[in-house]
Amino acid sequence: MKKILNSPDAYADEALAGMCLAHPHLYRQIGEEGRVVVRNAGVKKDKVAIVSGGGSGHLPLFAGYVGQGLLDACAVGNVFAGPAVMDCMDAIRAADTGQGVLLLFGNYGGDKMNFAMAAEMLAAENIRTATVLAADDAGSAPRAERHKRRGVAGLVYAYKIAGARAEQPGATLESVAAVAARALDNTVTLGVALSSCTVPEAGKPTFTLGDDEMEIGMGIHGEPGIRRGPLLSADEMVGEMLDTLIQDGGFAAGDRVSVMVNSLGATPLEELFILYRHVDRRLRDQGIQVVAPRTGRYATSMEMAGMSLSLIRLDGELESLLLEPAHCPYWSNL
Repeated sequence: MKKILNSPDAYADEALAGMCLAHPHLYRQIGEEGRVVVRNAGVKKDKVAIVSGGGSGHLPLFAGYVGQGLLDACAVGNVFAGPAVMDCMDAIRAADTGQGVLLLFGNYGGDKMNFAMAAEMLAAENIRTATVLAADDAGSAPRAERHKRRGVAGLVYAYKIAGARAEQPGATLESVAAVAARALDNTVTLGVALSSCTVPEAGKPTFTLGDDEMEIGMGIHGEPGIRRGPLLSADEMVGEMLDTLIQDGGFAAGDRVSVMVNSLGATPLEELFILYRHVDRRLRDQGIQVVAPRTGRYATSMEMAGMSLSLIRLDGELESLLLEPAHCPYWSNL
């Protein structure tokens, strides 16, 4: 295993500390172990708060999106492991201004259990919470069993849209939760892996793929996908992914969508742009209007080679909120 690290046991803590030191005007660590990231400038008074959390190994997903118009606090676990209950509680307490806290995270068992325990205990402190789960991974369960799907890169769209709504005057916990849920209901994602990542504590690849193989639908922790087969050309690969997403999400001529072409870690921007050019052409040929496309690293899986493709159908409100300003190192409206 070749990784730039000091000790596998210190990987998550040192990475988090480095991120906060690199952006001291934006991030601050709190909590007993420093596993909670909050806005360094604090939360605006009387604002509905948004808190997320998840495992290390996915940056910028989770902690990277703490910032104006996005998250107010985030609890971070070990690599590919959910955050601890006490860290979830610290994040919620730090973000709360008395207007309620939206808990917005992926549909994973450990995350759900620990955030639910935290919310239950904080109810005794009169902190109101609501929970919305991202379940956008079309490769993890059929549409009819959407409640079983994993939350992947589509969660970033929910951060952006709910974060913009929470900044608006008069926003309530109920209205912020509702718009987050609507954003996720209209989002589908599919990934493709070309190689595995290596979890530092394990010291070996999570799975193996041949040099001429790929797997469509694989999850961001290496969960099994839809099918494994020969490596396709860029246009063939993303064309197959688009076919699945368009059918699953019911996208049709006249829809306005945002597209996210996301690197899972090792795939460079050049290859993402090769993929995006075909996505853009295909959607426009089908009468689907592309709005505010995103190409880059938004939700990674350590150094996994591969990418994910997300589509979100926009109505007037969702589009307006998506285009509102936000401030963190990993999101720009330019």
